[in-house]
Amino acid sequence: MKKKREAQIIDLPKITETRGSLSIIEQWSDVPFEIRRVYWIYDVPGGYDRGEHAFKENEELIVSLSGAFDVEIDDGKEKRVFSLNRSYKGLYVPSGLWRKMTNFSTNSLALVLASTDYREEDYIEDYQEYKRWIAGNEEDSI
Repeated sequence: MKKKREAQIIDLPKITETRGSLSIIEQWSDVPFEIRRVYWIYDVPGGYDRGEHAFKENEELIVSLSGAFDVEIDDGKEKRVFSLNRSYKGLYVPSGLWRKMTNFSTNSLALVLASTDYREEDYIEDYQEYKRWIAGNEEDSI
């Protein structure tokens, strides 16, 4: 039987005191993969989207460090929308899922932890190509 992979919200540790709050992300305990790359998305003009692609191998954890945005997840059959607006909640996105980041608020800052080094050949950037690719990889779903 093939393993079902799902995008899901992960609650990150949150330490709150009178001086402010602190959150922590540690690989393996908070993230189900080894962290190989970290990048962030910011200064997204109103009305613009980011992402709109899938990864064949890369897994991600997406966190809104500031502001808010939505992440649309699509497994080729079903779509779900996750709203990220708290810095102590991350969205785990397994490989093989189409994702689009949208509805960025002013001054939003998205932190992305990735399981692989950047490799252009890991990206699927055409949705019809993704649909053909996913048809051969039916174990992936939301």
